[in-house]
Amino acid sequence: MRRLLVATVLAAGLASTGGCGSGQPSDPPAAGGSRPGGTATTGAAPAGSAASGAGPSGAGPSGAASSGGGDTAAVCATTRQAGAAAVETYVAEVGRMVAAVGANDATAAETARRRAEAALTGWRGVLREQSARATDPRLRALLGDLEAEIEAMRADVAGVDETELDRLQQRLDQLCPG
Repeated sequence: MRRLLVATVLAAGLASTGGCGSGQPSDPPAAGGSRPGGTATTGAAPAGSAASGAGPSGAGPSGAASSGGGDTAAVCATTRQAGAAAVETYVAEVGRMVAAVGANDATAAETARRRAEAALTGWRGVLREQSARATDPRLRALLGDLEAEIEAMRADVAGVDETELDRLQQRLDQLCPG
């Protein structure tokens, strides 16, 4: 249970600052003013649909393309938005998974686990897409590193490397000041 709390706090911190954002007035429009759209996870709350829809096809049209493909502010805004939605879904679904395991409901636990993994998969897709768009090689590399760490997370709370997530968050904060 402690690992769940640590993962939740780290993931929330990672997404809340998003590590990105130039503080410029153009940030919200660059992100399209709404969460990236796309396919929804079945039965998930609106946050779930945004997180899973924040995959590779979801971010482009509503996100970074509006202010130039390699624009760091747009890449940061899209990354921040997708991360916040994914973390919201991930935390909710891991909580549901833990509750279902406690209630001996294997079906509900498996469904929640799949939704949590779908949120992370969508986030990884956005990171991959935004990494390809980034013109700053440091930002591109960082988004790739973050994608790899999220891949390692999956829905396995024990797989969270708190130190690595914190290190990546600090690098992201430097490249995308808030």
